[in-house]
Amino acid sequence: MINLKAILVPVDFSDCSDAATKYGYAMAEAFGATVHLLNVVQDPYMLPWVADGFAAAAVDLLGDWEAQAKECLGVLVPTATTATTVLHTRAGSPDREIVRYAAEQHIDLIVLGTHGRGPLGHMLLGSVAERVVRTAPCPVLTVRHPQLEFVADTHPEDAFEVSRVGGRAS
Repeated sequence: MINLKAILVPVDFSDCSDAATKYGYAMAEAFGATVHLLNVVQDPYMLPWVADGFAAAAVDLLGDWEAQAKECLGVLVPTATTATTVLHTRAGSPDREIVRYAAEQHIDLIVLGTHGRGPLGHMLLGSVAERVVRTAPCPVLTVRHPQLEFVADTHPEDAFEVSRVGGRAS
């Protein structure tokens, strides 16, 4: 018997993470699990322009990014859900922070959107999803958008929707 009590959905506010969020909530509803929405903010100290003397601006930037991410995460919670939701942001490397969070919070399943880049994009950019799958302390379900959907809206009036502003979840 599968026993899911905590589901982690890492969110980068892309269409792929919107799809993963939909799957995460559907599974949480089915298993009575808690959904953890996590956004990992790039650490501004790791950005190349900080080394050029803009460190003071980076401190303010990190706080601003985390506040904006927390606000955007709240919008992703479906109004018709009965699942408990935990919203969290972290600063750092996405794959490392996702795996660290999963271990610290005793997550049972990670539902992760993947962009499905081709071989060249994968070689140049790497794959957060691939690194999470290799190092996660629990099973990982990867969701690619668009794809064949197996999560169906049973009640159209309760359909999961994400409001968008400028192409990003708001």
